[in-house]
Amino acid sequence: MLNMDNSQNEKKLFYERVKCKSLCHKYNSISPEMLGIRQDLIKTILGKTKSLFLIEQPFMCDYGYNIHIGENFYSNHNLLILDAARVTFGDNVLVGPNCSFFTSIHPLNAELRNKGAEKSKPVNIGNNVWICGNVTVLPGVNIGDNSVIGAGSVVVKNIPPNVLAMGIPCRVIKTL
Repeated sequence: MLNMDNSQNEKKLFYERVKCKSLCHKYNSISPEMLGIRQDLIKTILGKTKSLFLIEQPFMCDYGYNIHIGENFYSNHNLLILDAARVTFGDNVLVGPNCSFFTSIHPLNAELRNKGAEKSKPVNIGNNVWICGNVTVLPGVNIGDNSVIGAGSVVVKNIPPNVLAMGIPCRVIKTL
């Protein structure tokens, strides 16, 4: 649903999303062996990158400038980041295929939702984290250093450092 009221801010955000999605489309259309061109383009999309990283195609995000990735970051195919707020990945982070990171929170009340009310909370992923395939991370979540999130998990609350966590909802299984 598109709720374009007359506010300048809403219009500005709408056009920023369109611009970012256009850049993501271009990124996803570049042949995989053209790694240098891919890296240059993704650096224009993301807010902050280090020198060593790889994001496999396809990749999608809302704004891009709210995404910060650390050194030696790797994401497999189908990374989706809805970055209405900051999404930060530390150094040495591995993200499996089909993972999603969400920052927007929509009201449960239908009237407020229909008026376009929404807020967002940042997502923070620590250093040396491995997020296995098909994981969804919800708004406001922090995942601590050296932790592993098992495949298929839905992370709804903070995960401490040095643990294996998995499930729906994601919970700590054991200390690493």
